[in-house]
Amino acid sequence: MRIERTIVIGSLTLGMLLSACAGSPVAANSTNGSPAGPGSGSVIPPATSSTEAPVTSEKPVPTEDSPPGDIPDSIAFVPYRSRAGGFSITTPEGWSRTTSKDSVTFTDKLNAVHVSWSPGPSAPTVKNATADEVPALQQTVRAFSLVSVKTATLPAGPAVLISYQANSEPNRVTGKQYRQDVLRYELFHQGMQIDITLLSPVGADNVDPWRIVTESFAWA
Repeated sequence: MRIERTIVIGSLTLGMLLSACAGSPVAANSTNGSPAGPGSGSVIPPATSSTEAPVTSEKPVPTEDSPPGDIPDSIAFVPYRSRAGGFSITTPEGWSRTTSKDSVTFTDKLNAVHVSWSPGPSAPTVKNATADEVPALQQTVRAFSLVSVKTATLPAGPAVLISYQANSEPNRVTGKQYRQDVLRYELFHQGMQIDITLLSPVGADNVDPWRIVTESFAWA
């Protein structure tokens, strides 16, 4: 089971996405992507982010009563195809996009869709995820709190779903953090593992958009 390498990256505002791999080239934003101001929260996927300070001692930040994270029901979805990853996926139109050699991230406000890929020896399992990945997340994710590890079935095939909560990276201007719900789907196909990580602030109602995103995923 693949564990993503911990990388050192700063906080993220929309329009200032950093590459998911240190030193990797960053592609241009997607069509219609618009930058947000410095008040935007950080939505770097916790599973791939770290800071110089230890994250194991950080306390969960309070959840917002009305977090600015609901994805509008009227939003359109557009397809994205990755030749490097060998997949296609549909994401909300107008979100900023950042790519590296082994990942792509779509963000808007406090929401993010992060897809990463790498060769793997075998399909992920609940047992391996619980024994290997959860302890790694506990060491690399801010105020990590496990919700569940279970199997899931997507149109693209079986998956392992790790659900947890985490603090966002501090806003680099205000220092503000948000408590986030994180869904990490792990799939496997012909020697390639794909991880789809969905982030939104706790309290946001994004069940339907996340269903559209995950069910749209297909191996190319």
